[in-house]
Amino acid sequence: MPVPRSPSSALLLRQRVLALRRMLPGARTGDVHAVHQARVATRRLREAMPLLAAGKPGRKMERVARDLTGVLGPVRELDVALLMLSDLEGTAGVPAAAVACLRRAISEERRALHKETARRIGEYDLERLQQKALRALEKKADGAAGGVDRRAQIAAARRRAARRAARVETAIDVAGAIYLPDRLHQVRIAVKKLRYALEMVRDLSGSRAEARIRVLKRSQDLLGRMHDLEVLIARTRGLQAAAVRDLKLSSDLDQLVRRLETEARQLHGQYITTRRSLLDICNRVAAAADRKVA
Repeated sequence: MPVPRSPSSALLLRQRVLALRRMLPGARTGDVHAVHQARVATRRLREAMPLLAAGKPGRKMERVARDLTGVLGPVRELDVALLMLSDLEGTAGVPAAAVACLRRAISEERRALHKETARRIGEYDLERLQQKALRALEKKADGAAGGVDRRAQIAAARRRAARRAARVETAIDVAGAIYLPDRLHQVRIAVKKLRYALEMVRDLSGSRAEARIRVLKRSQDLLGRMHDLEVLIARTRGLQAAAVRDLKLSSDLDQLVRRLETEARQLHGQYITTRRSLLDICNRVAAAADRKVA
């Protein structure tokens, strides 16, 4: 059976860089959606570059994408906290004073952080980096007999996904069944990386298989929500420590913490039921890496 028709390395590079470049102007102005999508685009670009083999320019592009992930991360974390507070506003059992206090503190931090984020984004010339990487790809293709070995590229992507899957298995094993936020966060990171690795396998092979990616995305979202709750809990506790002289506000903040902790533990119960599905995916990914590309 022939290898399914799949996009060229140059096209995959252009698609991923374009997705990032489209979102960066909005991220610089502080648009919440653009910040999120730009960060996702940096992760997809980082996953692609080692497999596209664009030489030194490709490694430079990967480093820039990693830098931008880090630049956008703190702003995204604050945006998520503000979105969660909006959802909690007006909810029964959630003190309005506690929500308002947190919103003011996080909004002020976000405004200060955005200025630095906008400056850092402006330091990178992605168009120039893209052109250099494309020239490197063209040079490699011209120098290779018969062009790019698509089978070898797909096999490399599958092996990379298998390594990601092994890390998911290890993270799940280390996390166990007890609610340990730091260990669960490591599961989330491993699941996220496996998802992007499988997206790359899909794109290189021309496959339309989406079921495993959807399961990983749902698990990533579930674990992400738990992490976001823990971040908000920590921020609430920090404000509570600063509000020791305002007993009513301190009590309201404590009530909010209990509400957030309850949700986090409920979500953990859902995660426990999804572990089997995640491990099944890991086993299938490992088996796929052992098969030859037809």
